[in-house]
Amino acid sequence: MNNLKIAVIGLGYVGLPLAAEFGKKFPVVGFDINSDRIASLKEGYDHTREVATQDLKAASELSFTSDASEIGDCNFYIVTVPTPVDQHRRPDLLPLIRASETVASVLKRGDTVVYESTVYPGATEEVCVPVLERISGLSFNKDFFVGYSPERANPGDKLHRLTTICKVTSGSTPEVADFVDSVYAQVVTAGTYKATSIRVAEAAKVIENTQRDLNIALINELAIIFNKLNIETEAVLKAAGTKWNFLPFQPGLVGGHCIGVDPYYLTHKAEAVGYHPEIILAGRRLNDSMGTYVAGQMVKALLKKRIQVDGARVLILGLTFKENCPDLRNTRVIDVIRELQEYNVSVDIHDPWVDETEAKREYGLNMTAVPDTGEYDGIILAVAHSQFRESGPKLIHSYGRPVHVLYDLKNIFDARESDLRL
Repeated sequence: MNNLKIAVIGLGYVGLPLAAEFGKKFPVVGFDINSDRIASLKEGYDHTREVATQDLKAASELSFTSDASEIGDCNFYIVTVPTPVDQHRRPDLLPLIRASETVASVLKRGDTVVYESTVYPGATEEVCVPVLERISGLSFNKDFFVGYSPERANPGDKLHRLTTICKVTSGSTPEVADFVDSVYAQVVTAGTYKATSIRVAEAAKVIENTQRDLNIALINELAIIFNKLNIETEAVLKAAGTKWNFLPFQPGLVGGHCIGVDPYYLTHKAEAVGYHPEIILAGRRLNDSMGTYVAGQMVKALLKKRIQVDGARVLILGLTFKENCPDLRNTRVIDVIRELQEYNVSVDIHDPWVDETEAKREYGLNMTAVPDTGEYDGIILAVAHSQFRESGPKLIHSYGRPVHVLYDLKNIFDARESDLRL
Protein backbone atom coordinates (compact mmCIF):
# COMPACT_ATOMS: atom_id res chain seq x y z
CA MET A 1 0.00 0.00 0.00
CA ASN A 2 2.94 2.32 0.67
CA ASN A 3 4.09 2.11 -2.96
CA LEU A 4 0.61 2.48 -4.43
CA LYS A 5 0.31 4.87 -7.37
CA ILE A 6 -3.12 5.06 -8.96
CA ALA A 7 -4.21 5.98 -12.47
CA VAL A 8 -7.88 6.77 -13.09
CA ILE A 9 -8.82 6.33 -16.76
CA GLY A 10 -11.78 8.53 -17.68
CA LEU A 11 -12.58 11.68 -15.71
CA GLY A 12 -16.33 12.00 -15.98
CA TYR A 13 -19.04 11.81 -13.33
CA VAL A 14 -17.51 8.61 -11.94
CA GLY A 15 -13.79 9.00 -12.47
CA LEU A 16 -13.17 12.53 -11.26
CA PRO A 17 -14.73 12.17 -7.77
CA LEU A 18 -12.81 8.90 -7.41
CA ALA A 19 -9.51 10.48 -8.47
CA ALA A 20 -10.08 13.46 -6.17
CA GLU A 21 -10.81 11.24 -3.17
CA PHE A 22 -7.85 8.94 -3.73
CA GLY A 23 -5.69 12.00 -4.45
CA LYS A 24 -6.02 13.06 -0.82
CA LYS A 25 -4.08 9.96 0.30
CA PHE A 26 -2.14 8.52 -2.63
CA PRO A 27 -0.30 9.73 -5.73
CA VAL A 28 -2.98 9.73 -8.45
CA VAL A 29 -2.84 10.52 -12.16
CA GLY A 30 -6.18 11.36 -13.73
CA PHE A 31 -6.17 10.47 -17.43
CA ASP A 32 -8.69 11.50 -20.08
CA ILE A 33 -8.43 11.62 -23.87
CA ASN A 34 -10.29 14.96 -23.88
CA SER A 35 -7.49 17.54 -23.71
CA ASP A 36 -9.99 20.38 -23.10
CA ARG A 37 -11.30 18.50 -20.08
CA ILE A 38 -7.77 18.10 -18.75
CA ALA A 39 -7.03 21.80 -19.28
CA SER A 40 -10.11 22.91 -17.31
CA LEU A 41 -9.37 20.45 -14.49
CA LYS A 42 -5.82 21.78 -14.22
CA GLU A 43 -7.39 25.20 -13.73
CA GLY A 44 -9.55 23.78 -10.95
CA TYR A 45 -12.87 23.75 -12.81
CA ASP A 46 -15.15 20.73 -13.23
CA HIS A 47 -17.93 21.36 -15.75
CA THR A 48 -19.96 18.42 -14.41
CA ARG A 49 -20.18 20.27 -11.05
CA GLU A 50 -19.55 17.02 -9.22
CA VAL A 51 -16.27 18.15 -7.65
CA ALA A 52 -15.88 21.68 -6.31
CA THR A 53 -12.70 23.68 -6.88
CA GLN A 54 -11.76 23.49 -3.20
CA ASP A 55 -12.08 19.69 -3.29
CA LEU A 56 -9.80 19.50 -6.31
CA LYS A 57 -7.27 21.59 -4.43
CA ALA A 58 -7.63 19.32 -1.38
CA ALA A 59 -6.49 16.38 -3.54
CA SER A 60 -2.87 17.45 -3.15
CA GLU A 61 -1.40 14.35 -4.81
CA LEU A 62 -3.67 14.43 -7.88
CA SER A 63 -2.38 15.41 -11.31
CA PHE A 64 -4.05 15.36 -14.73
CA THR A 65 -2.90 14.33 -18.18
CA SER A 66 -4.08 13.30 -21.63
CA ASP A 67 -0.70 11.71 -22.41
CA ALA A 68 -0.76 7.94 -21.82
CA SER A 69 2.98 7.82 -21.28
CA GLU A 70 2.48 9.74 -18.03
CA ILE A 71 0.56 6.88 -16.41
CA GLY A 72 3.30 4.34 -17.09
CA ASP A 73 4.74 4.44 -13.58
CA CYS A 74 1.37 3.71 -11.94
CA ASN A 75 0.63 0.23 -10.61
CA PHE A 76 -3.11 0.37 -9.85
CA TYR A 77 -5.31 1.32 -12.79
CA ILE A 78 -9.01 2.14 -12.42
CA VAL A 79 -11.09 2.31 -15.62
CA THR A 80 -14.20 4.50 -15.39
CA VAL A 81 -15.15 5.15 -19.01
CA PRO A 82 -18.77 5.23 -20.25
CA THR A 83 -20.45 2.06 -21.50
CA PRO A 84 -23.34 3.28 -23.70
CA VAL A 85 -25.59 1.43 -26.14
CA ASP A 86 -25.63 2.01 -29.89
CA GLN A 87 -28.58 3.09 -32.05
CA HIS A 88 -29.83 -0.50 -32.04
CA ARG A 89 -29.63 -0.63 -28.22
CA ARG A 90 -26.75 -3.05 -28.24
CA PRO A 91 -23.81 -2.63 -25.82
CA ASP A 92 -21.13 -0.35 -27.20
CA LEU A 93 -17.92 -1.58 -25.60
CA LEU A 94 -15.59 0.46 -27.80
CA PRO A 95 -14.76 3.05 -25.08
CA LEU A 96 -13.97 0.19 -22.68
CA ILE A 97 -11.80 -1.57 -25.25
CA ARG A 98 -9.94 1.66 -26.09
CA ALA A 99 -9.31 2.31 -22.39
CA SER A 100 -8.05 -1.25 -21.98
CA GLU A 101 -5.68 -0.71 -24.89
CA THR A 102 -4.35 2.45 -23.25
CA VAL A 103 -3.71 0.65 -19.96
CA ALA A 104 -2.22 -2.37 -21.74
CA SER A 105 0.30 -0.16 -23.51
CA VAL A 106 1.93 0.67 -20.15
CA LEU A 107 1.04 -2.44 -18.12
CA LYS A 108 3.86 -4.04 -16.09
CA ARG A 109 4.33 -7.19 -14.08
CA GLY A 110 2.58 -6.98 -10.74
CA ASP A 111 0.08 -4.30 -11.81
CA THR A 112 -3.64 -4.44 -11.04
CA VAL A 113 -6.42 -3.16 -13.30
CA VAL A 114 -9.83 -2.47 -11.78
CA TYR A 115 -12.90 -1.79 -13.90
CA GLU A 116 -15.81 0.32 -12.66
CA SER A 117 -17.74 0.73 -15.92
CA THR A 118 -21.13 -1.00 -16.03
CA VAL A 119 -21.00 -4.16 -18.16
CA TYR A 120 -22.80 -7.47 -18.54
CA PRO A 121 -21.65 -10.41 -16.40
CA GLY A 122 -18.44 -11.81 -17.86
CA ALA A 123 -17.36 -8.77 -19.88
CA THR A 124 -14.31 -7.94 -17.76
CA GLU A 125 -12.74 -11.35 -18.21
CA GLU A 126 -14.13 -12.09 -21.69
CA VAL A 127 -13.55 -8.71 -23.37
CA CYS A 128 -11.09 -6.61 -21.35
CA VAL A 129 -8.58 -9.20 -20.17
CA PRO A 130 -7.80 -10.50 -23.70
CA VAL A 131 -7.07 -6.91 -24.78
CA LEU A 132 -4.72 -6.44 -21.81
CA GLU A 133 -2.91 -9.71 -22.59
CA ARG A 134 -2.65 -9.16 -26.33
CA ILE A 135 -1.14 -5.68 -26.20
CA SER A 136 0.98 -6.00 -23.06
CA GLY A 137 2.29 -9.49 -23.83
CA LEU A 138 1.72 -10.37 -20.18
CA SER A 139 -0.24 -13.29 -18.72
CA PHE A 140 -3.46 -12.80 -16.76
CA ASN A 141 -3.29 -13.84 -13.09
CA LYS A 142 0.43 -14.49 -13.45
CA ASP A 143 1.93 -11.17 -14.51
CA PHE A 144 -1.02 -8.85 -13.90
CA PHE A 145 -4.35 -9.00 -12.08
CA VAL A 146 -7.83 -7.63 -12.50
CA GLY A 147 -10.65 -6.46 -10.26
CA TYR A 148 -14.15 -5.11 -10.68
CA SER A 149 -15.77 -2.52 -8.41
CA PRO A 150 -18.99 -1.17 -9.93
CA GLU A 151 -19.61 2.54 -9.76
CA ARG A 152 -22.63 3.78 -7.84
CA ALA A 153 -22.42 7.44 -8.79
CA ASN A 154 -25.62 9.47 -8.70
CA PRO A 155 -24.98 12.73 -10.61
CA GLY A 156 -26.29 15.82 -8.86
CA ASP A 157 -26.78 14.00 -5.55
CA LYS A 158 -24.87 15.84 -2.83
CA LEU A 159 -25.90 13.38 -0.10
CA HIS A 160 -24.99 9.99 -1.57
CA ARG A 161 -21.35 10.39 -2.50
CA LEU A 162 -18.46 8.01 -3.21
CA THR A 163 -17.37 7.91 0.43
CA THR A 164 -20.87 7.44 1.85
CA ILE A 165 -22.05 4.58 -0.40
CA CYS A 166 -21.04 0.99 0.34
CA LYS A 167 -18.58 -0.13 -2.36
CA VAL A 168 -18.79 -3.57 -3.93
CA THR A 169 -15.35 -4.97 -4.77
CA SER A 170 -13.95 -8.13 -6.35
CA GLY A 171 -10.75 -9.58 -7.73
CA SER A 172 -9.48 -12.21 -10.16
CA THR A 173 -7.90 -14.23 -7.31
CA PRO A 174 -8.76 -14.35 -3.59
CA GLU A 175 -5.57 -12.45 -2.78
CA VAL A 176 -6.28 -9.76 -5.37
CA ALA A 177 -9.88 -9.48 -4.12
CA ASP A 178 -8.51 -8.74 -0.64
CA PHE A 179 -6.05 -6.20 -2.04
CA VAL A 180 -8.64 -4.37 -4.17
CA ASP A 181 -11.03 -4.28 -1.22
CA SER A 182 -8.35 -2.87 1.08
CA VAL A 183 -7.50 -0.09 -1.42
CA TYR A 184 -11.09 1.11 -1.70
CA ALA A 185 -11.52 0.83 2.07
CA GLN A 186 -8.97 3.64 2.39
CA VAL A 187 -11.46 6.18 1.04
CA VAL A 188 -14.95 4.66 1.35
CA THR A 189 -16.05 5.40 4.91
CA ALA A 190 -19.40 3.64 4.40
CA GLY A 191 -17.56 0.35 4.08
CA THR A 192 -17.00 -2.20 1.35
CA TYR A 193 -18.61 -5.48 0.31
CA LYS A 194 -16.34 -8.11 -1.21
CA ALA A 195 -18.25 -10.09 -3.84
CA THR A 196 -17.39 -13.76 -4.37
CA SER A 197 -16.29 -13.18 -7.96
CA ILE A 198 -15.94 -10.55 -10.66
CA ARG A 199 -18.99 -11.94 -12.47
CA VAL A 200 -21.09 -11.63 -9.30
CA ALA A 201 -20.01 -7.99 -8.89
CA GLU A 202 -20.80 -7.26 -12.56
CA ALA A 203 -24.23 -8.87 -12.24
CA ALA A 204 -24.99 -7.03 -9.00
CA LYS A 205 -24.35 -3.70 -10.66
CA VAL A 206 -26.42 -4.34 -13.75
CA ILE A 207 -29.47 -5.54 -11.78
CA GLU A 208 -29.44 -2.50 -9.46
CA ASN A 209 -30.56 -0.23 -12.28
CA THR A 210 -32.64 -2.93 -13.99
CA GLN A 211 -34.71 -3.22 -10.83
CA ARG A 212 -35.22 0.55 -10.70
CA ASP A 213 -36.12 0.63 -14.38
CA LEU A 214 -38.81 -2.00 -13.93
CA ASN A 215 -40.25 -0.33 -10.85
CA ILE A 216 -40.50 3.00 -12.66
CA ALA A 217 -42.06 1.27 -15.66
CA LEU A 218 -44.76 -0.13 -13.38
CA ILE A 219 -45.50 3.32 -11.94
CA ASN A 220 -45.52 4.84 -15.44
CA GLU A 221 -48.06 2.26 -16.56
CA LEU A 222 -50.16 2.93 -13.47
CA ALA A 223 -50.02 6.67 -14.23
CA ILE A 224 -51.36 6.01 -17.74
CA ILE A 225 -54.16 3.89 -16.31
CA PHE A 226 -55.05 6.42 -13.61
CA ASN A 227 -55.09 9.20 -16.19
CA LYS A 228 -57.72 7.27 -18.16
CA LEU A 229 -59.68 6.77 -14.94
CA ASN A 230 -59.37 10.48 -14.10
CA ILE A 231 -57.55 9.70 -10.83
CA GLU A 232 -54.61 11.78 -9.54
CA THR A 233 -51.55 9.50 -9.63
CA GLU A 234 -49.68 11.38 -6.92
CA ALA A 235 -52.66 11.07 -4.57
CA VAL A 236 -52.79 7.32 -5.17
CA LEU A 237 -49.06 6.92 -4.50
CA LYS A 238 -49.31 8.94 -1.29
CA ALA A 239 -52.16 6.76 -0.06
CA ALA A 240 -50.41 3.52 -0.98
CA GLY A 241 -47.20 4.85 0.55
CA THR A 242 -48.72 4.65 4.03
CA LYS A 243 -48.03 0.90 3.94
CA TRP A 244 -44.62 0.11 5.40
CA ASN A 245 -43.34 -1.95 2.47
CA PHE A 246 -44.69 0.08 -0.47
CA LEU A 247 -41.76 1.26 -2.59
CA PRO A 248 -41.73 5.05 -3.22
CA PHE A 249 -41.13 5.23 -6.99
CA GLN A 250 -42.42 8.10 -9.12
CA PRO A 251 -43.52 8.20 -12.77
CA GLY A 252 -41.42 10.06 -15.32
CA LEU A 253 -39.01 10.00 -18.24
CA VAL A 254 -36.26 7.43 -17.75
CA GLY A 255 -32.98 8.55 -19.29
CA GLY A 256 -29.38 9.07 -18.30
CA HIS A 257 -26.38 6.81 -18.63
CA CYS A 258 -27.51 4.18 -16.10
CA ILE A 259 -31.17 3.26 -15.66
CA GLY A 260 -32.08 3.78 -19.31
CA VAL A 261 -29.01 1.88 -20.55
CA ASP A 262 -27.88 -0.83 -18.13
CA PRO A 263 -30.84 -3.23 -18.65
CA TYR A 264 -29.81 -3.60 -22.30
CA TYR A 265 -26.44 -4.96 -21.17
CA LEU A 266 -28.15 -7.68 -19.16
CA THR A 267 -30.65 -8.56 -21.89
CA HIS A 268 -27.84 -8.67 -24.47
CA LYS A 269 -25.98 -11.27 -22.43
CA ALA A 270 -29.17 -13.20 -21.72
CA GLU A 271 -29.95 -13.44 -25.44
CA ALA A 272 -26.35 -14.47 -26.13
CA VAL A 273 -26.85 -17.55 -23.93
CA GLY A 274 -30.20 -18.39 -25.52
CA TYR A 275 -32.74 -16.75 -23.23
CA HIS A 276 -35.11 -14.04 -24.43
CA PRO A 277 -35.97 -11.75 -21.49
CA GLU A 278 -39.57 -10.64 -21.45
CA ILE A 279 -40.26 -8.57 -18.34
CA ILE A 280 -37.05 -6.52 -18.55
CA LEU A 281 -37.57 -5.61 -22.20
CA ALA A 282 -41.27 -4.90 -21.64
CA GLY A 283 -40.30 -2.38 -18.96
CA ARG A 284 -37.75 -0.82 -21.32
CA ARG A 285 -40.32 -0.50 -24.10
CA LEU A 286 -42.80 1.18 -21.80
CA ASN A 287 -40.27 3.64 -20.39
CA ASP A 288 -38.91 4.43 -23.84
CA SER A 289 -42.46 5.26 -25.00
CA MET A 290 -43.15 7.82 -22.29
CA GLY A 291 -41.88 10.79 -24.31
CA THR A 292 -44.43 10.06 -27.01
CA TYR A 293 -47.13 9.69 -24.37
CA VAL A 294 -46.28 13.04 -22.75
CA ALA A 295 -46.32 14.85 -26.10
CA GLY A 296 -49.65 13.24 -26.95
CA GLN A 297 -51.14 14.39 -23.65
CA MET A 298 -49.99 17.95 -24.34
CA VAL A 299 -51.54 17.91 -27.83
CA LYS A 300 -54.86 16.67 -26.45
CA ALA A 301 -54.84 19.34 -23.74
CA LEU A 302 -54.19 22.07 -26.32
CA LEU A 303 -57.10 20.84 -28.42
CA LYS A 304 -59.41 20.77 -25.40
CA LYS A 305 -58.65 24.45 -24.85
CA ARG A 306 -59.28 25.10 -28.57
CA ILE A 307 -55.67 26.06 -29.16
CA GLN A 308 -54.50 25.27 -32.68
CA VAL A 309 -51.77 22.67 -32.51
CA ASP A 310 -50.27 23.35 -35.93
CA GLY A 311 -47.89 26.26 -35.33
CA ALA A 312 -48.43 26.35 -31.55
CA ARG A 313 -45.51 27.49 -29.38
CA VAL A 314 -44.50 25.23 -26.49
CA LEU A 315 -41.84 25.96 -23.88
CA ILE A 316 -39.91 23.02 -22.44
CA LEU A 317 -38.38 23.77 -19.05
CA GLY A 318 -35.49 21.38 -18.53
CA LEU A 319 -33.45 19.26 -20.92
CA THR A 320 -31.04 17.30 -18.72
CA PHE A 321 -31.86 13.71 -17.80
CA LYS A 322 -32.39 14.62 -14.14
CA GLU A 323 -32.68 17.60 -11.83
CA ASN A 324 -29.78 19.80 -10.68
CA CYS A 325 -27.32 18.14 -13.01
CA PRO A 326 -25.88 19.28 -16.37
CA ASP A 327 -25.73 15.76 -17.85
CA LEU A 328 -27.49 15.50 -21.22
CA ARG A 329 -26.57 11.89 -21.97
CA ASN A 330 -29.55 9.85 -23.08
CA THR A 331 -32.05 12.46 -21.89
CA ARG A 332 -35.56 11.38 -22.83
CA VAL A 333 -36.83 14.95 -22.86
CA ILE A 334 -35.61 14.87 -26.45
CA ASP A 335 -38.39 12.37 -27.24
CA VAL A 336 -41.02 14.87 -26.12
CA ILE A 337 -39.42 17.59 -28.24
CA ARG A 338 -39.16 15.44 -31.37
CA GLU A 339 -42.73 14.21 -31.05
CA LEU A 340 -44.13 17.73 -30.63
CA GLN A 341 -42.16 18.84 -33.67
CA GLU A 342 -43.89 16.08 -35.64
CA TYR A 343 -47.12 18.00 -34.98
CA ASN A 344 -45.46 21.15 -36.37
CA VAL A 345 -45.27 22.63 -32.89
CA SER A 346 -42.59 25.29 -32.39
CA VAL A 347 -40.54 24.27 -29.35
CA ASP A 348 -38.32 26.49 -27.20
CA ILE A 349 -36.07 24.87 -24.58
CA HIS A 350 -34.79 26.59 -21.45
CA ASP A 351 -32.46 24.92 -18.96
CA PRO A 352 -30.12 26.89 -16.66
CA TRP A 353 -27.94 23.81 -16.15
CA VAL A 354 -27.22 23.09 -19.81
CA ASP A 355 -24.16 24.08 -21.80
CA GLU A 356 -25.58 25.56 -25.01
CA THR A 357 -22.67 24.27 -27.11
CA GLU A 358 -23.19 20.74 -25.84
CA ALA A 359 -26.94 20.84 -26.54
CA LYS A 360 -26.19 21.95 -30.10
CA ARG A 361 -23.53 19.30 -30.59
CA GLU A 362 -25.49 16.41 -29.09
CA TYR A 363 -29.01 17.13 -30.32
CA GLY A 364 -28.83 20.03 -32.76
CA LEU A 365 -30.88 22.16 -30.36
CA ASN A 366 -30.71 25.89 -29.79
CA MET A 367 -31.36 26.80 -26.17
CA THR A 368 -33.50 29.74 -25.05
CA ALA A 369 -31.61 31.83 -22.50
CA VAL A 370 -34.68 33.70 -21.27
CA PRO A 371 -38.20 32.49 -22.13
CA ASP A 372 -40.57 35.00 -23.71
CA THR A 373 -43.29 36.32 -21.42
CA GLY A 374 -46.91 35.74 -22.46
CA GLU A 375 -45.98 34.00 -25.72
CA TYR A 376 -46.48 30.26 -25.21
CA ASP A 377 -49.52 28.10 -25.87
CA GLY A 378 -48.07 25.30 -23.77
CA ILE A 379 -45.44 24.89 -21.06
CA ILE A 380 -43.93 21.57 -19.98
CA LEU A 381 -42.06 21.43 -16.69
CA ALA A 382 -39.87 18.51 -17.75
CA VAL A 383 -37.06 18.56 -15.14
CA ALA A 384 -37.38 19.45 -11.46
CA HIS A 385 -34.41 21.84 -11.24
CA SER A 386 -34.31 23.84 -8.02
CA GLN A 387 -34.47 27.06 -10.07
CA PHE A 388 -37.89 26.07 -11.42
CA ARG A 389 -39.17 25.13 -7.98
CA GLU A 390 -38.01 28.45 -6.57
CA SER A 391 -39.52 30.40 -9.47
CA GLY A 392 -43.00 29.38 -8.34
CA PRO A 393 -46.10 28.70 -10.44
CA LYS A 394 -46.91 32.39 -10.96
CA LEU A 395 -43.68 33.05 -12.88
CA ILE A 396 -43.99 29.80 -14.83
CA HIS A 397 -47.55 30.67 -15.86
CA SER A 398 -46.41 34.16 -16.91
CA TYR A 399 -44.61 32.60 -19.88
CA GLY A 400 -47.96 31.48 -21.28
CA ARG A 401 -50.57 33.30 -23.30
CA PRO A 402 -53.86 34.23 -21.58
CA VAL A 403 -55.08 30.76 -22.55
CA HIS A 404 -52.38 28.11 -22.26
CA VAL A 405 -51.63 24.62 -20.94
CA LEU A 406 -49.16 23.91 -18.12
CA TYR A 407 -47.98 20.30 -17.94
CA ASP A 408 -46.19 19.72 -14.63
CA LEU A 409 -44.45 16.51 -15.60
CA LYS A 410 -42.48 16.30 -12.33
CA ASN A 411 -45.32 17.34 -10.00
CA ILE A 412 -43.27 20.29 -8.78
CA PHE A 413 -46.28 22.39 -7.77
CA ASP A 414 -49.65 21.73 -6.23
CA ALA A 415 -52.08 19.93 -8.54
CA ARG A 416 -54.32 23.02 -8.68
CA GLU A 417 -51.53 25.02 -10.33
CA SER A 418 -51.33 22.92 -13.51
CA ASP A 419 -53.54 21.49 -16.22
CA LEU A 420 -51.69 18.18 -16.54
CA ARG A 421 -49.56 15.98 -14.31
CA LEU A 422 -48.02 12.60 -15.00
